[in-house]
Amino acid sequence: MAAAASPSVFLLAVNGQIETGQFPGFDDLYCKFCFVYGQDWVPTAGLEEGISQITSKSDVSPTTLVWNFPIDITFKSTNPSGWPQIVVSVYGPDFFGNDVVRGYGAVQVPFTPGRHTRTIAMFVPESTSRLQRFTSWFTGRRPEFTDPRVVAQGEGREVTRVRSQGFMTISFNVVTKDMKKLGYDVCLSDMQNPSLVPVTEGMHRF
Repeated sequence: MAAAASPSVFLLAVNGQIETGQFPGFDDLYCKFCFVYGQDWVPTAGLEEGISQITSKSDVSPTTLVWNFPIDITFKSTNPSGWPQIVVSVYGPDFFGNDVVRGYGAVQVPFTPGRHTRTIAMFVPESTSRLQRFTSWFTGRRPEFTDPRVVAQGEGREVTRVRSQGFMTISFNVVTKDMKKLGYDVCLSDMQNPSLVPVTEGMHRF
């Protein structure tokens, strides 16, 4: 009997939820998400981007916004370079009722199989002068990125003034297939501290 052909790609399946957010002073918020990944990665199933419902704080949890918005996507790739990241942007009404950004954030999809929870520190771009801040407040046009994917890419970020604003919690369920057959493995030490090791350092090719 002929030997089975070796796989040419490995699979990464990710599902989970954008669970909660904490944005003091803001309410009635919704979020958008998208995945950013390297050129060797191809989505094969699921959604690359989405938009949640509007959620409000409650008497039970007066400081937490609960979305529990599902994410579900599967990728194939030939190498771990460009491991996917999820970018989240949060929006809500300002004093004049205009939708303005309340936070941007990004986190890498965990590269170890299993269930993971990540808390993302969110931020917003800031105007560079008092006049610009007043003008943006008066017109309702706050500084924001034309493409939220720039949050994960980092190019030009060193010249962008930002301010921390809020936190979000995301849960991931990660499954991989055929990574060992392609010569990739995760060290035991990485399994114990998966969030502390960059993906390019945590994977070794034999």
